[in-house]
Amino acid sequence: MTLIPFAMLLLFSLMACFVGYGLFLMLDGAIELRRLISRTTQVLLIVSIYPVMRWLNNSMADLGFVAVKPFIAQMLAGALLGVVTLLPVLLLTYALGITVFDTTVNWHLGKVLTSLLVTFLLALLISLLEEPMFRGILITAYLKRIGVVATIFVSSFYYAILHFIKTKTDVSIENVNLADSFVLTVEAFQNLFKPEHLGAFWALIMVGIFLAIMRTRLQLSLAWCIGCHAAWVWQIKMTHKITEVNYGSDLLYLISPYDGVIGPMVAVWLSLVIVLYFGYEYFVAQRKSC
Repeated sequence: MTLIPFAMLLLFSLMACFVGYGLFLMLDGAIELRRLISRTTQVLLIVSIYPVMRWLNNSMADLGFVAVKPFIAQMLAGALLGVVTLLPVLLLTYALGITVFDTTVNWHLGKVLTSLLVTFLLALLISLLEEPMFRGILITAYLKRIGVVATIFVSSFYYAILHFIKTKTDVSIENVNLADSFVLTVEAFQNLFKPEHLGAFWALIMVGIFLAIMRTRLQLSLAWCIGCHAAWVWQIKMTHKITEVNYGSDLLYLISPYDGVIGPMVAVWLSLVIVLYFGYEYFVAQRKSC
C-alpha cells in the first residue's frame, strides 16, 4: 500500500519520457528535454488527483477543502504561521553571516512590490498544486489504513523525495533520440542518493511532518497548509532575490547547496517547534487529567 505512490511516480515518469520527447521535437528544442519530462510528470500527478480521489471514494471535504470564504481566511492565517516559523531562521542565517545582501541588485519601490507580488503568486501556485496531493490525497488515503504516525512519515517522505528527482543534463536537438529521455529520467532518480542533499532532505522531511501534523493532529483544513507552504516558498524565493550565499562562512554547513536556504538549520528549528508542540499537548493533557 505504501509503495503505490512511488509506483505511480515511476509510471508517470515513464509516460513523460514519451510525451516530453514528442514535445521536444515539436518545439525544436526551444525548451530543455529534462524540463519537459519533469513538467509532464508533474502535470500527470496533478491530473491524477481527481480520479484517485474518486477511486478512494473521497470528497473534497475529506481532502481538507472548505468553503471559499473560510478557505481564504484560513489560508491567510496559515500564511502568517509560515512567516512566523521560517523568518527567524532566515534572519539568523543573515545575522551569522551565512548569507549577505546582494549589492549588485538595484532595488526601488516598484521593483520590490513587483517581486513581492510575483513571487507570492508563484509560491501560492506551487502550494495549491502540492498540498492537495501530499496533505490531501496521501494523508486521506493512508490515515485509516496505517494510522496517524505512519501516515505523517510516509506522506512527508514522498513530499521530500519529489524535490530531488531532477537532473541538470541538457540534450541538443541535433543529437536527441528517445533513449535520451529514459537516460535523463534515470539520472533524475539517481539524484536522490547524492550525499550533499542529505541536509535539504532532512529539512524537507521536517517540513512535511510539520504540515502533516497540522492536518492530522490539529485537524486543520488544507487551506492552512496551503497558506503556510506558500509563505515558506515566498520567503525562500525572496531570499534568493535579495541575498547571496557567503561561501567563505565557517557555518556554511548549516544550509544546503540544494537551494542555499533550507538545510540542517531549518531542520533543527522545525524539529524544535514540533517538540514544543507535543510538549504543550502533553502538558494540556496532564492538566485535564488532574
